[in-house]
Formats: sequence, C-alpha cells, structure tokens
Amino acid sequence: MWSTRFLLWKSLHMSCAVTLRASFRVLWRVLQGERIRWFLQAVSNKKDDKTQLGIADVEFNEIVNKAQASVVKKPEVEHLTAYLAGRASDDPAFCCAVRRTLSTVPASARNQLGAVLYALTLLLTGYVTPIQDQPLHIRESILRSWATSWFGTSRILFKTFTVIAKVIWLQTSPLFRTVTGFPDVPVNWNPGRTQDFGFLQFDTSINEPATVETDVVVIGSGCGGGVCAKVLAEAGHRVLVVEKGYYFDPSQLPMPREQGGFHLFENNGFVNSVDSSINVVAGSCWGGGGSINWSVSLQTQGYVRKEWSEQHGLPFFESGEYQNCLDRVCEFMGVVSGDDVRQSYRGQKLLDGSRKLGYAAQVCPQNSGGKEHWCGHCHLGCASAEKQGPAVSWLPAAARKGATFMEGFSADRILWDESESSSSSSSWFGFGGGKIKKAVGVEGTWTARDTKGGVTGKRKTRKVVIKAKKVIVAAGTLNSPLILQRSALNNRHIGRNLYLHPVNFLGAYYEDDVKPWEGGIITSVCTAFENLDGQGHGVKLEGTCMLPYTILTQLPWRGALAYKLACLRYRHLNAWISLARDRDTGRVYPDPITGKPSIEYTVSPFDAAHILEGLIALAKIAHVSGATEIDAFLPGVEPFVRSSPGTPSTANSGEPKEEDYDKGVKDPRFESWLKALRERGNAPPYPPYTSAHQMGTCRMSSKPENGVVDPKGRVWGTEGLYVADASVFPSASGVNPMITNMAIADWIARGVVGELGRKR
Repeated sequence: MWSTRFLLWKSLHMSCAVTLRASFRVLWRVLQGERIRWFLQAVSNKKDDKTQLGIADVEFNEIVNKAQASVVKKPEVEHLTAYLAGRASDDPAFCCAVRRTLSTVPASARNQLGAVLYALTLLLTGYVTPIQDQPLHIRESILRSWATSWFGTSRILFKTFTVIAKVIWLQTSPLFRTVTGFPDVPVNWNPGRTQDFGFLQFDTSINEPATVETDVVVIGSGCGGGVCAKVLAEAGHRVLVVEKGYYFDPSQLPMPREQGGFHLFENNGFVNSVDSSINVVAGSCWGGGGSINWSVSLQTQGYVRKEWSEQHGLPFFESGEYQNCLDRVCEFMGVVSGDDVRQSYRGQKLLDGSRKLGYAAQVCPQNSGGKEHWCGHCHLGCASAEKQGPAVSWLPAAARKGATFMEGFSADRILWDESESSSSSSSWFGFGGGKIKKAVGVEGTWTARDTKGGVTGKRKTRKVVIKAKKVIVAAGTLNSPLILQRSALNNRHIGRNLYLHPVNFLGAYYEDDVKPWEGGIITSVCTAFENLDGQGHGVKLEGTCMLPYTILTQLPWRGALAYKLACLRYRHLNAWISLARDRDTGRVYPDPITGKPSIEYTVSPFDAAHILEGLIALAKIAHVSGATEIDAFLPGVEPFVRSSPGTPSTANSGEPKEEDYDKGVKDPRFESWLKALRERGNAPPYPPYTSAHQMGTCRMSSKPENGVVDPKGRVWGTEGLYVADASVFPSASGVNPMITNMAIADWIARGVVGELGRKR
C-alpha cells in the first residue's frame, strides 16, 4: 500500500540506533496482528482497557439509538451493536490484509519500520511505555494528537496508519455492508460482451528470447495506445499492442476492492509521493486508465489550446485539424451530453447549488456509447461494458483489422540501430547531422498466466524481442518516461514537468436516502472558478467516486467511535472534489531498488490556495442544496452541523418574520465555520490530496531544448520512436484528460500512417 511504502522508505533515513533484534520484535508483533490496536478500535462496555474502550451501558444504548435514528434504512439493533463493538484486529481477513500490505516491501525496510516505531515511542508519545503496550484510550489519544502535530513525522505516521486501517477495514468488514446496505456489484447488472483478443503465447521451457516481427509495436493499451492501434490497423499495417497488465472480461467486473487494487491499478491502487503529501491513482490493466476511469468526456478548452499554441509554439492545438481529432474520438465512442446524461444525486445537487449561487455549471458528457450507463462501480471495472474504454471499443476495432496483442509484457528497453541517418532525416529532427538513435523494436519480459488461467498463482516468464519499423510508447505518464530512461535517452526533460490535477474533497450528509454508489460517477461540473489567476489556473468542482474504499478513506479519523458512526451514514453522503489545473510541477523517476515510478511532487501554496477556494465554494453549494452536515475532510476542522429547521412565525402580521427566513450562505454560524476553514487552510502533507490525472513527463515542444517529443509526437534525437499518451501534454489540460489524450494520439498515429504509407 502507498502509505506503508512511503513510511518504510522514510524510515530508512531515520533512526538506526536500535538493534535489528528489537526492530524485528516490534515488526513481528505488527505482522502477527497482536499489536494492531491503534489502527481501528471499536466500542464496547467490556473492562479490558488494553483492547476495548469502556463505555457505560446507558451511554452505549444512547449511542445505538441515536445511530439508528440517523439513517433511513435502520439496521437491526444486534447488527448495529456488533458493528460498533467489533474489533478489526479480531478479524483474520483484516490481519491477513495487513500482513500482505507490509510484506510487499523489502525485509530490510520492514526491519527499519520496527526500529522507527520502537525508537520514536518516547519522542512522539511522551510515554516511556511503548505505544503498543498502552491502554487503548491512551493509544487513541496519542494517535489523535498526531493529526495536527507541529512535528511532520507525527502527521505522516497518523496519515499512514489511519489510511491503512480505513482501507483494509472497509474492504474486509462484512458488518459494514450489513449496516449500510452497500452492494459490491451494481443492482440488476448484466455482464457485457467478452472480447477475444487472442493474446500471443510463448513456450516458457525455452531459454532463448522469443522473437516477434511487426510493423508497429504499441507499448501500452490505454487511451493513447488504443487509439493508435485502431488508426494504424485500419491503415493496413501490422500492429502489435503490448501491455504489462492483464485482460479481465466483464463477468469478472467490478472487482472487490482488494482484488481490484492488485489487478487493475498501478502499485496495488495507489502511488504515493515521496513526502506523502499526495496519492496518485493510475490504471495498470488491459485498457489502462480507460478501464477504470469515470466516463467524463470533456474536450480541451479554448484557453488551454491557446496557451499550448502561443506559449509552447504548437499552433496545431488552435487548428481545425485538432478539433477534428477531438470530434472524431468522441463520435467513435458515442459520447452523450446534455439531457441524455442522467444526473446522479450529487451531480444534480452540484447543478442546483451552482444555479442558486449564480455559478457557471454544466453537464459532463459521457463515453457511454449512447446509453444511460447508470453505474457507480466503474472505478473497479465496468461490468456492463457500456463505458467505451479502450478494451471495449478501440482495441476490438483494431483486432477486427488484424492487430495482435500481448498481455503481461513489461517493456524493459527500446532497441536501437545506431547506423548513420540521412542528412534529410537529421535536418527533420532539428540537428545538423551525425548519428541519431533509430528505434527498431522493444525488448521485455512476458509473464504467462498461471495454470488455472489466473494471474495470482505461480507463473513463468520468458524474454521477448519485438522487431518493428516504428515504436509507439503509450505506457502512461508514470511509466513512459521510465522506459525512455532505461533506453539510454538522456533528455533532461524526461520525467519532469509532471502535472497531477491535485484535489481536495468535501463531503455533505443529506436527509435523503442518497445511495451514493448509484448513478454516474461524475455527471456535472462547476466551471466558475477555473481561472482564478487570470492565466487559466484555478479549479473545477466535480463529483467523485463514492465507492466506500475511495471516499470513506478520505473521512478524517477523529477517533474509533466517531469514524464508525460517520461511516454508518454512508448511504446519506455526497462528496465532491475541488480539482486544480496546477501551475507548479513535480517529476517522476525510477525507484532505486524496485525500478517502479517514484513521484516527487508537493502541492504548491499557489495551487493549494486555489483548491481551498474550491472547497469554500463546494461548502456553499452543499449548504444551499440542503445538506444537514458538511465536512471539509481537513485536520482540525470539525464538520458544520446545520440547526434543525424551524417553522416561520406568522404571529400578528400573518407573514414570516425576516429572521425566520433561511439566510443561506449568509447564516452567521455558517460564515463563522467558513472563516475557521479558511484560517486552518489545506497546507500539505496531511490533507487528503489525491490525483487521478497524470500529465506532462514527456512534454511536447517546438524545439528539442524545451521538451521530449516534437509536434508530431516523435522523440527528439531519435527516428521511428514516438510517445502518444498524456505524458506529452505541454501543461495540465484543466479537464479530465481522456479526450485530450485520445485526440493527440489520433493525430500522432495519423502522422505515423503518413510516414509508413497506407496499405490495402
């Protein structure tokens, strides 16, 4: 898990004074589940203060009665009591998941984690007794104090352990599903059509590398790679698409969260920045991010196109041809818009609240093939196959024109022919002559499925060499630059200029039975705050995925009982994001041991200020749309709870008095809460910053010294090598990047067709 991974790496640079024996003893207790009492504890009237929080029977009964009254679908008393009294560390599934999480990192790092926990006991708790030996109420008070501590390590530890606990508890607790009514799959769903991609297979008993020849090899099956495959295959060229992930047919979707994190996402679901300030969600499966994204199909806006044209010297983006690319990809996927998009509860509240406040807002088009697509589970794979992601639309279209495919292939490096290039070719790349690198293929490792056709059992591998006339890298913003770096390319821009569209969350409870897992994930957007600096930087306000593993992990942990009671009201919860078009950037580079993507990115004060303005606006939208409780999900800021509505007085005059009217956002109590929210702020690292959009690490430029690829997507200083994914964005797109990504890939692929010629 991302938080554990960061903590372990941070611990490598901290205390080494404690012996490995002591380190291992503490770590072993954690791994055995014997000391995981500070992750999540429940409430009970037992007297065991080591494992329980003692509450008198009268108080406990009051809590149960109040909890039942807080939800429309009232759980049975025995179920609710079991839910509140249950201890996560008594659940074998929970403990197993914790061990699995900790076992994903090297043993040396796990030992160092034990050393840190042991050595920092006195420093971070103020007690000589190790934290795992403290009574539970002391452990909880220590953990809560870390949330807003002035000491950065304390805040990071708080964030790490509470997030681990929340995620694993939500994905393993059957009682949570019982008391909330959350279904793991959409109601009345029918699996969509399974695609037969005929994936290439290799004999793993042979030691020598297998060899495959093709015209074009596309590395990555996501939004960029899928478009390229279709365009090139339809032009008559032999196309091979390779993907490190695997295909899962609709009958296997949506996956349970624990399985989905492992099979569908990069790094088991989250990649964390090195300072633990932001979590990055990226697809890693057949179809890439297009298989787990949320259908939003917004085209690149005019002010962004103008910036890319004028400031980056790329006039194509203000041309009619680029608009043709945008329209072409939308038409192919059957993008629906306007009244054809059925609004989810939170989507309608965003539109209604924006209208009441005079904010500009609109419906979000969806790539649903002309269908309604009333599904909130697509984050874990689209079971109906209505969402027209690459695995449903672009790649099957390429298959019908003869494209071939390989799953489970990790590209190690680009293969080069170092021969002398022609003078015309040298001039074309902007150089005066001499040798340039000519791409002639890819080398990598293919991992077969296990003997049962799965991807979790014992699997065999074989090296594969792919010979090709053209190589298109479309492995995503996190992995494309790493492939280029492993291939001995030294352009200083590779991996830099990373944009993430960082977001903060705001949640609101309503009296209605919201059932937040139903409906489209993002169906509307408020654009009133997208240009806060006059230079095209600001925020968009959108709905967010409401699966419990994504949204309830963002709820602040204010104590065991408070967290469980907040989760109990899940079916009444709406949540939105304040999404920044970030001005300031980071970088991605290979982890020195694993080689996986590492992210160096901290939300800047400039971008954080914009996101905070978005949170303020979302709070106002929630308030005027009838929310009974509003939570900004920020440390040190308690939720705003609305006063019970009164009945207007009609004494004497027969008309309501002025003080009886709903004052809306001018309610003094609400204004005071907004002031406290603004004063507290959202400075990293503690606020739950998240990114689902990664862009820019192989930036497109008009000159070699300013970027990685030229205006046609060709890598500067090379021949036959292209990048065609969101990593080529000159800056942040400011909108959900799928359509922009696809349109650029369409342009690049058509350029490759022009070079190769069109075949029958």
